Order: sequence, then C-alpha cells, then structure tokens
Amino acid sequence: MDAILKPWPKPVLSDHVRAAPKGVENRPTREEAEAAVRTLIAYAGDDPAREGVLDTPKRVIGAYDEIYRGYRECPAEVLDRTFSEIAAYDDFVLVRDIAFNSHCEHHMMPFIGKAHVAYRPVDRVVGLSKLARLIDVYARRLQTQEKLTSQIASAIDEILAPKGVAVMLEAEHMCMSLRGVEKHGASTVTTLFLGSFREDANEQVRFISAVRGPSR
Repeated sequence: MDAILKPWPKPVLSDHVRAAPKGVENRPTREEAEAAVRTLIAYAGDDPAREGVLDTPKRVIGAYDEIYRGYRECPAEVLDRTFSEIAAYDDFVLVRDIAFNSHCEHHMMPFIGKAHVAYRPVDRVVGLSKLARLIDVYARRLQTQEKLTSQIASAIDEILAPKGVAVMLEAEHMCMSLRGVEKHGASTVTTLFLGSFREDANEQVRFISAVRGPSR
C-alpha cells in the first residue's frame, strides 16, 4: 500500500515558524533600491555611469530578490505534510552535508557551509528534501550562524513534534576571511540539541559520530 500523505496537526507555533516576516513599512521601490546601489558604486570610487557598471544596479537588485527570498517564505508551509507509514522505525533520521549559504547581518557578507540535521520521528516522517528547503528559508535572510541554528532546530521541533532534534552547522564566514583578520579557511561550528538529544549525552555522541562518519 502506498504511503499516506497527510497534513501535520496544527500546533501553536512561534512567530518565526508560523509565517514569513512581516517586513518593513514603506519598503523602498525597486527604482529607489537601484539608486542606492548607484550611490554605493560612487562611494567605492567608481563612476555609476561607466559602461561596465551601468546595468549593475539592476543586476544587484535582481540578485537580492534571489539571495533574500527567505523573507517571503513560510517555514511552517515547508514541513506541512508527512508520510505516516514508517513501520516500527524508532531511531533518528539524519540528513548530513546539506550545502547552504547565508549572509551575515553585521557586514552583509556571505557565510557558506554545510548543515547536518537529525530528528527522532513520532509515527510519521517528513520528506528529506523538505529539511533542506527549511534550511534555505532561514538561510536566505540576514543572519547570524547561532540564530540560524536555533531557528532550524526550533522549527523542526515545533512543527514535527519529534522525540528529539539535533542540528549542526559548519560554515566559513567571508567577513572573517576577506576582511578584518583575513583568516581564510577558518570554520565556525554551532550545535543545538532538543528533546531526547538534549537529555541523553550518548545520543549527542551518536549524532556527531554519524556526521563525522568514515564515508564523509
């Protein structure tokens, strides 16, 4: 028999989980945003009217629409369906090495890395690609790695109501690699454990061992 696809129950969710951000009042128009880019080009010391950068403002704002699309996406909608036929499975589900990129809210420079996400399901599981989509929803906003880690973990915990959640992010921050101390290759690691993972240190060890496994 085919797996049953059905909506998740509707729990009480945190503001950052249940809806996309409200955004600012009086959001600038596209024309105003492009004018701001021309100002930055001039501030950098170039001529905004030069042929090579004449269309740059349009391209930059087009890139912004893609890079920051997470402000228009809702985490709860990403994980709103489940497969209920998991037989007697009673261990964690791990998806590791999920590539992501985000932008530091302090310097608006990229940080790029991999996410590792595990959860212990109760009666039902979510499609694996949905976990990657959830990461992108939050990553495609101005972020800190610590907040990104927390948001991913709490969204999975609140929406799926599993026995436990474990999240690890590893990323290189361009604000550290390309400016300031300029230490290329330095990696920042953040982790968050909820439920059974928080309560049981052995589960944390199993998770980290699986992430660091020999096939990686």
